[in-house]
Amino acid sequence: MQGGDPYIRALMRTISASEASGSRPYSLLYGGQQISDLSRHPEICVTIVTGPNTGNCSTAAGRYQIINTTWYQIAPRYHPNPMQIMFWASYSFEAEYQDRVVYRWLSDSQVWGGTDIAQKLRQGKLNDVLRRLSPTWTSLGYGIETNSVSSSLPKIYQKVLQEELKAANPPSTNVTTTPIPRPLSTSPQKK
Repeated sequence: MQGGDPYIRALMRTISASEASGSRPYSLLYGGQQISDLSRHPEICVTIVTGPNTGNCSTAAGRYQIINTTWYQIAPRYHPNPMQIMFWASYSFEAEYQDRVVYRWLSDSQVWGGTDIAQKLRQGKLNDVLRRLSPTWTSLGYGIETNSVSSSLPKIYQKVLQEELKAANPPSTNVTTTPIPRPLSTSPQKK
């Protein structure tokens, strides 16, 4: 994703590090299987084999491991380009749209109990943000499940935030020039 708030972008990368790290996160299903069709949410229910939900199944998919019911709640509100056919809309799950929908969702303070997530992040309150988001992304360290990355998320966030801030504010490429001195006047000065 290009542009946007570097604090939200860093948070998105942190969520992805916990939920779907790997070389192809956008096509990742819960459990590790890859899919090729991202024209819509895959809706493939994979049996959960560990943790408090063992025996249930999860439709979590993509870079942010969004379950199908959540996708169909948020996509109509945040998807920038739904395909309309008569009275029916289809919401592409391609990488670009996963990023855009999640970015807009995280930026909407109405969804998160009136919490302006970007403002909290600017105030250095990452743990408050992770706690607020953990019911949605249980691997963030405050939910019912954690993973091997959960405890490293603050360090991951700080690292990617620095990268995002640098990308948002690249160093100036202006070359400092030394002013050329004006020649001294050779004409006689009037008194």
